[in-house]
Amino acid sequence: MLRLKYEQIADELAREIRRGRLPRGARLPGEHVLASRFAVSRNTIRQALAELGSRGLIATHSGKGSFVTFDDRPLDDRIGWTRALAQQGVHTRVEVIRLERVTDAEMAERFGAGPEFVAIDRVRSIVDGPAISFECTRVEAVGRMGTLPESGLDGSLYDVLRAEGLLPEQGEEWVELGRISELEAAVLGRAPGERFLRARRLCRDRAGRFVEHTESLLDPDRFRLHLKFGGLE
Repeated sequence: MLRLKYEQIADELAREIRRGRLPRGARLPGEHVLASRFAVSRNTIRQALAELGSRGLIATHSGKGSFVTFDDRPLDDRIGWTRALAQQGVHTRVEVIRLERVTDAEMAERFGAGPEFVAIDRVRSIVDGPAISFECTRVEAVGRMGTLPESGLDGSLYDVLRAEGLLPEQGEEWVELGRISELEAAVLGRAPGERFLRARRLCRDRAGRFVEHTESLLDPDRFRLHLKFGGLE
């Protein structure tokens, strides 16, 4: 039976996903790129992507047009910043300065999570260089996440989240410019009152369940917020 063009494209992309050419969690090329590759219209590509979605092979997110960049290079939040920065040729070291269970009823109610969280506070620095970020993350104290205060966090937090099936598929982020306090300055090795970007990120899984909440201080000389609008893919 002759298959429609969009079905043929969906079949080809499905094969690439299953064979690992398009890794799990990777972002697909944009509609323009796929339309050019398969010599079809963008509408046909949209039909092919909808078909892949119906097969459970991809998830699409509308309005995903804001990206944090480092030295004007995009960072892939899905693989964690350490790995994302390394892919850009920037090597960092991370110091965990707090790793403990905390109870926060207000946060639990606000995010629809349980009352107990694990607080993970980290300072990220350029190797042999200055601190560039101070990141305070809260994850629900369930499964392996709840044992982190005893077992420690040696590698990527995102690897641990993924191993627990906690995939940050959607969320929100707020960014503003502010001055750091004396305590924050001491942690970062900077002067009190210095301006830093304050970012708050809330991540949920595909079903809308809470995954993590992070408040970060980012060096504005290195980090930017890049916005895209109009014709988002």
